[in-house]
Amino acid sequence: MPKPTFESLHALSGSFLIRRFNEEAFSSPYHYHPELELTLILKGQGKRYVGNSMLPYTPGDLVLLGSDLPHCWKSENVVKGKKNASSLVLQFREDCFGTGFFQKNEMSFINSLLQKSNAGIQFTGATATEAAAQLQQVDKEKHLFKKMIRFLELMYFLAGSEEYVMLNKEHMSLPRSSAESLRINKVMAFIVEHFRESITLEQIASLAGMTTAAFCKFFKRTTKKTFIEMIIEYRLNYALQQLIHTDLPVSEISFSSGFGDVSHFYKTFRQRKHISPLQYRNRFRKNLTH
Repeated sequence: MPKPTFESLHALSGSFLIRRFNEEAFSSPYHYHPELELTLILKGQGKRYVGNSMLPYTPGDLVLLGSDLPHCWKSENVVKGKKNASSLVLQFREDCFGTGFFQKNEMSFINSLLQKSNAGIQFTGATATEAAAQLQQVDKEKHLFKKMIRFLELMYFLAGSEEYVMLNKEHMSLPRSSAESLRINKVMAFIVEHFRESITLEQIASLAGMTTAAFCKFFKRTTKKTFIEMIIEYRLNYALQQLIHTDLPVSEISFSSGFGDVSHFYKTFRQRKHISPLQYRNRFRKNLTH
């Protein structure tokens, strides 16, 4: 049964860890860790999952993730035998320079950024381009003190930008206990892997080790959405990307997204987007030409 993997980085030799990954496809499962993470996609494309968010990613994608925020990158259009996926990942803890370091007055600007990262932040435009260059300079720097300074300068630069998107506008509230945290992460991992399939409330409640009534209350309190609303949101987001990036017929997109019944897909799409799937596709493509 899929569940989010806890990634331990306790054996850091310095204040933070920066690594390059070159793979056929990104292999990390839906996982979480206490470290904050800044990830730059150097090569590859697919879907990025951060908490409740599912969005496409391409080279240049730059995201800052808060502590214990579940995430993964799923590769698409993978060519067997080739390194299709490449990323540069910087991970650090809030106490990486000592307890209370980022709470000092001089660090208040950066501390504000770190608090916002609990919902996941995607940087865009010129900010993403410049920050990507700075991140690669952090990676290349050999002098440890200068490496630390470059890292802080990068965080300061990101903190001053207004070119960003919050990935979870209604982000999951932090569970009150570690047991609840493990439970919701396990549930969200299952949804990420199986939202295009048929999932019953009884099945997901059993996975969480709860009655259906208790699970519904727990899920709504934690995610601000009902279980059904979450599944529909994931399926619609997937369908939107298929409408934009492929020429597949709507009926095929309906089934591949997990709706099954085409009429139900049309009805749900109109209710949420106020236009039909074909109108959405045509409007998007028309905007591209202007």
